[in-house]
Parts: sequence; C-alpha cells; structure tokens
Amino acid sequence: MKKILHRLFITMSLLVMLSAEPALAHPHSFISMKTQIIAGRGQITALQMRWMMDEITSADLLYDAGEAKPDSPVWKRLAAEVMANVLTQHYFTEFWHNGEKVKFAARPSAYSLSREGHQAVLEFTLPLARPQPLAGQRYLFSTFDPSYFVDMSYENDNEVLLPDELKGACKVAVKTPKPDAAVQAFALSLDKADAPPEGMALGKQFAQQVTLQCQ
Repeated sequence: MKKILHRLFITMSLLVMLSAEPALAHPHSFISMKTQIIAGRGQITALQMRWMMDEITSADLLYDAGEAKPDSPVWKRLAAEVMANVLTQHYFTEFWHNGEKVKFAARPSAYSLSREGHQAVLEFTLPLARPQPLAGQRYLFSTFDPSYFVDMSYENDNEVLLPDELKGACKVAVKTPKPDAAVQAFALSLDKADAPPEGMALGKQFAQQVTLQCQ
C-alpha cells in the first residue's frame, strides 16, 4: 500500500517513481481540480473538492483496486488511506479572510475514491471549522503542493462553482500566477529526488488563487 501512496503526493511523505529514467523539472505529477462552494443561510460552510489524478500517477492505485465495484470495501480502504495523508497536509489548502487564515474542521464530512477511465478521482467535502458570513465579504483560497512536485490546478474559472442561491450576489475568479524567470528556471532544474528549500514556498509561487467576492 505504501507503494501506491508514494505515487500520489510527495508532500504526504510519499515518493513518486514514474519511470526508470531520471527526469528533470518540477512538477512530475498533475491533478486537475474542481471545487463547489457550499453555503447556507448566508454563510460559507465548506468546499466540496474533486481531484482527478493524471494517468501515470493513478496507475498503481487503480491496479490495486482491480475490478472492485464502486461500493466495494477495497475503494473505501484506499480512500481512507489517501485521505489520511491529505489531512497531514491540511488538505493542501489555504483559506483567507481579511488577511487571516480561516481554519478547517479536523476531518472531512465525506470522501470517496473512484475510477474514471484510466484516472483516479478523489472527492471530499472540506468543512470550515466555523461558518463564515458572505454578505459584503471577500475570501481567497488556494490549493497547492508546497514542493511543487505535484501541479494542482483548475483549467478555468468554471471549475470553481457557486450554489444557485449565491450566483446573483457572489462572483468567483481564478488567477493563475506568472512566476519570474528565475523561479521557473529553478523549478525546471529540479530532479525527482530534489526538494526545494522549505522557506522558498516554491509550490505557492505557482499556485492559482481563487477569489470569492460577495455583495
């Protein structure tokens, strides 16, 4: 099982070995994300996340799942192990309001792992520790691997969804950063076995930032 998890996230104390030949340049693994904002009674309560892993990253995980049906204990066990590692990294997510971090609940309220073609998909609901007011407020959040070993990104603004009741009062925007040439060159120079200095926050420099602005 450790072999499977090692393919998923380097920052979860995992090692990704995707080929026999050494390869340069971070990132080495890719996750396509979708996020549904969950709200009720004028407050944001959670983020419902969907992470689709690239085919190479998914390979061992799907091999271990075999032909198990979606409701099989095999998928539930794999989901629990992957989710446990996500939790050690605080969901790989930062959520900000007025310059202060908003805390998350210690456990997801729901999670699952599934197969979509040749790709593994992790879905989970990330509750805020306390509901936050929406009227007139602005929130920022980002999901990223600090080491930038894994690229975690949205294809466009449409991958961050608002519930129907907020569409008239709130807007979301996804901003993709453009690190300077020196940072990009450093990322390109890293081998799979390399890790950037902790204080550099390499992954954060490439992380997309989602803005939630409400009237």
